[in-house]
Amino acid sequence: QVQLVESGGGLVQAGGSLRLSCAASGSIFSFNVMGWFRQAPGKQREMVATIASSGSTNYADSVKGRFTISRDNAKNTAYLQMNSLKPEDTAVYYCKLRFPGNMRDYWGQGTQVTVSS
Repeated sequence: QVQLVESGGGLVQAGGSLRLSCAASGSIFSFNVMGWFRQAPGKQREMVATIASSGSTNYADSVKGRFTISRDNAKNTAYLQMNSLKPEDTAVYYCKLRFPGNMRDYWGQGTQVTVSS
């Protein structure tokens, strides 16, 4: 069983920064992809950024140049550094861990990010 625990959300003014963390525990295969997704009220959940255990990354166009995803494989932890935050970044942010070998996905409980204008 795999568990994901997110932290770091909160309220920030536009232009500010936040750093989210996602710690994974349990049976973690070394080859995996961790990612951050978000869901705003009334909208579908969308991908924000992903990072493979190899270090390769992928970003949504809306956050390129402002957000940076990273990970510490020894700690099975992923991070999302969010800079120049905008009100439209307001959402619940979810961490996801995928094992490409069997396509199993695990989700965290979500953390609220609110950006005030």
